Amino acid sequence: MRKIGIIGMGHVGSAIAHAMVQEGLADQYVFIDENEEKVQAEALDLEDAKANQANDYQITVNDYAGLDDADVVISSIGNIQLQHNNPSKDRFIELPYNVEQVRKVSAKLKQTAFAGVLVVITNPCDAIAALYQKETGYDQKRVIATGTLLDTARMRRAVGSFFNVSPKSVSGYNLGEHGNTQFSAWSTVSVLGQPVQKLAEERHLDLADIEKDSIVGGYTVFMGKGFTSYGIASAAIVLTKAILSDAHQEMAVSHYQEKSGTYLSTPAIVGRKGIIEEVPLFLTSEEEEKLAASASSISGKFAEVVD
Repeated sequence: MRKIGIIGMGHVGSAIAHAMVQEGLADQYVFIDENEEKVQAEALDLEDAKANQANDYQITVNDYAGLDDADVVISSIGNIQLQHNNPSKDRFIELPYNVEQVRKVSAKLKQTAFAGVLVVITNPCDAIAALYQKETGYDQKRVIATGTLLDTARMRRAVGSFFNVSPKSVSGYNLGEHGNTQFSAWSTVSVLGQPVQKLAEERHLDLADIEKDSIVGGYTVFMGKGFTSYGIASAAIVLTKAILSDAHQEMAVSHYQEKSGTYLSTPAIVGRKGIIEEVPLFLTSEEEEKLAASASSISGKFAEVVD
C-alpha cells in the first residue's frame, strides 16, 4: 500500500493530488490544510471522480496521525498573494510568512511516526527545506526540495523550442537556487546528443536569449494566471515517483551539500531513502563561480530571517 501526504491544498497541492489520482500513484492520500472548507471540498471533488477513474484510492483529511506510515509527504503550503506586486520577483519575499507556517507543520510532524521522505515545494524551497530539516531533525537525505528540477524542465522546453525538437531530446541542468540566482549550466546541456554550445555557435544563436526565455517563462505563466501549478506539480510528481519506485534516478534537486553548508540544486541519485548520492559535476570555472554565488545567496537570505 502506497501512501502520500500533501500538506497545503492550494493551487499546487490540488494539482498534484489530481494528477496523482489520475496516474494511480498511491492507494491512500492524506490531505492537510488549515482551510477546512477548502481541503474537504478538494477531497470530495476527487471522491466524486472515483467512479470514473481506473484506479481506486482512499482519502483522509486533516489527520496528521495518518502520516505515520506515509511513504512521501509533500509540503506545498504558502501564500501566493505575497508574490503579487513584488517587483523583485524574488521568492524570498515568501520566507518570513512561510517560516512560521513551517514551524507549525514541523511541530506536528514530529508528533507522528513518519519515516519516509519529505518533498518540499514551499518557496523559497531551498531555504524552506533547510528549515524543515532543522525543525524536524530528520536525516538530511530524507528532506528534498524540487529545486531546479522545474527550472531544468523550463530550460529544456526553451532549448527544444529554439532547436525545434522535443524537450525530451534535450539533456542537461539548471543549477543553484530555485530563484533569481539559478543558471543554465550550458557545459552540461546537449541536444540530440550534441553539445548545445557547439550547435548554438553553428546556428548563430545566443544562449543568453535561450536562458532568458527559460526564466521568463515562469513569470509569464504567473502573470497570466496569478500562479504556477502544472509545471511544479509535474516536478513534484516525477520526484515522488523516483522515491516510491526506488528508481536511483539522476535528477537536479535541492539537497543538503556539505561543501556549501546549505540546500542547493545539483544532480543527485534519488531513491526510496531520499538522496542516495551526489553526482560529480565537471563545470567550467565560470559555472563554479555562479554555483558558489547561488549558495551564498541562499545562506545569506536564510540567515537574515531564521535564527
